[in-house]
Amino acid sequence: MGLSQCIDERCRWNLHSELALRGMPSRICTLRGAFRICIEGYAFPNLYFGDLCFRVCALDLVPELCSIAGQKREVGMERSALVYILLTVAAVVLGLWVDNRDYVAGYIRGGRAFGSPCGWDRQQARNMVSMTAVYCLMTGVSACRIAVGNDYWVYRDNFKLIAQGRYVSSEVGFNYIVKWMQELFGYDRYLPIFALFSIITVFFFVKALHDQGESFAFSLYLLMTGGFYFNSLNSVRYYLALAIALYAMKYVLRGAYGKFTLCILAGALFHKSVLLVVPVYLAARFLAAIHLKKRHYAAGAVFIATLIFGQNFYREIIFYFYPYYRDSMFDSGELSYVNIMKCVGVLALGLICYRHGLKENLQNRFYFFLNLFGLVTYCCGSFIPEVSRVGYYMIISQIFLIPGLLNGMKKDWFGRLCRAGAVSVFGIYFVFLLRGMYDVDVRLLPYLNWIFN
Repeated sequence: MGLSQCIDERCRWNLHSELALRGMPSRICTLRGAFRICIEGYAFPNLYFGDLCFRVCALDLVPELCSIAGQKREVGMERSALVYILLTVAAVVLGLWVDNRDYVAGYIRGGRAFGSPCGWDRQQARNMVSMTAVYCLMTGVSACRIAVGNDYWVYRDNFKLIAQGRYVSSEVGFNYIVKWMQELFGYDRYLPIFALFSIITVFFFVKALHDQGESFAFSLYLLMTGGFYFNSLNSVRYYLALAIALYAMKYVLRGAYGKFTLCILAGALFHKSVLLVVPVYLAARFLAAIHLKKRHYAAGAVFIATLIFGQNFYREIIFYFYPYYRDSMFDSGELSYVNIMKCVGVLALGLICYRHGLKENLQNRFYFFLNLFGLVTYCCGSFIPEVSRVGYYMIISQIFLIPGLLNGMKKDWFGRLCRAGAVSVFGIYFVFLLRGMYDVDVRLLPYLNWIFN
């Protein structure tokens, strides 16, 4: 029995119209419940599943769905991947016009209140123009997306539940903004909501690069090719909190712990996992400012031992705040080998550059200890559900640490080799990242936007 025989005449037109709108073949259908499958990264928000006549066993559809999905794998990356590639190239090229090496120390120290000159000079004005262009490009791609990300329509459903006053598990700050936006633009107007969170998230990313990135273009390149920006098209709440945490690092370096805490509390209104960074960042700041002694190494060894032998204790704490993660698909216990390799590579680079780029540099030492904490988390914290998200709060510091270490190296053949190696490794990682964006649990490709699609 074909699919066309399974669809009642009164709803067949709606189904085929929706498929045509998404550019999908009409033989693809989605099923109720567990078989509500989206093929090739597309979703069908306007289908009313109650109107469909489900008289065919779902198993009869599996071969056809698999064959359609397989056809895409044979083709490889399609043209919409060029949007991400061209965005990365354009943003980095614009970032090359930014030269803020002489200003970062003042931004971290606190600006005019701590002796920095008033107003902008010509270079700062040029920096601002270039960074504004970068911000507009990144925000445009993110804010104009539609049906991009494996949780896009999940968020859309949650928006409706929030407007109806029903319970959702998201934090209160997120819920209030979503409710307010729907009061302003209308019920189920989800595009402005996604756009607003894109505007805010990208702002904190770019502002953090402006204030802390001595090599703006290089840090931007690592932010893009490392996947932090592109993954923010998924998991809207989490990446907003991550961007706020990245921005708040400057307050830890400055010693303005009150402002740092306020920033993190604000981030916790959108994703409470960001509260983890308060002890972690303060510990990294403490270790960066001192000369390590035997008792510090002993304390570190004890803590690692608790991660190995006290896993049940930590899991109970986690499940107290996130009970729905227990025995879920996120509670897999898998190791993130790619992130472990990244942390080990950056650790090795830090040891190579220890004398000139790390030993007496408080800023680089702070980022270095965050990278070390990330390595420990990935190696010993596989019992943590979604451990990659926990580790990202720490290893995102790599976008500042790697340029900081390489800038301290001599301009000889070895220094050039290290720089070329870092650029090449992250470039290769970006290629594999793009290829993985078609996976059903990622679905960042194909890229669609509400202007052209």
